[in-house]
Amino acid sequence: MSTLAQAAAKFIVQSATVIESDGESGAFELGAIAGKRILIVLRIDEIVEQESLHVSLWGSTDGQAWGEKPLFTYPQKFYRSSTPAALDLTQRPEIKFLKANWKTNRWGRGYPRSFFQIAVEVEELQP
Repeated sequence: MSTLAQAAAKFIVQSATVIESDGESGAFELGAIAGKRILIVLRIDEIVEQESLHVSLWGSTDGQAWGEKPLFTYPQKFYRSSTPAALDLTQRPEIKFLKANWKTNRWGRGYPRSFFQIAVEVEELQP
């Protein structure tokens, strides 16, 4: 990611966030990028073997009610990666907030809890 892009990126889930169980981020206010095409990047910086992570993105008009289904769901992840996804909110200008929701799964031997270190970035997609 270029220095300019890094300056423009904001975090739904802060860099180096440790995940050990199912959960969700706080509400992220879209502000000036509401109703626009955005780029969302799921970064998994640390992961242990025999586990998976499933991340979805939810939208809200008020930061309180999140609807019944996600706006976008990443494919299930098993490895370190950086996965970009474009999300077109031009047809959903009422969406003012986003949040990330995640489900973890761990199997096999060893430490019984999941361990991930992740970030979820968002920025406006330039035409």
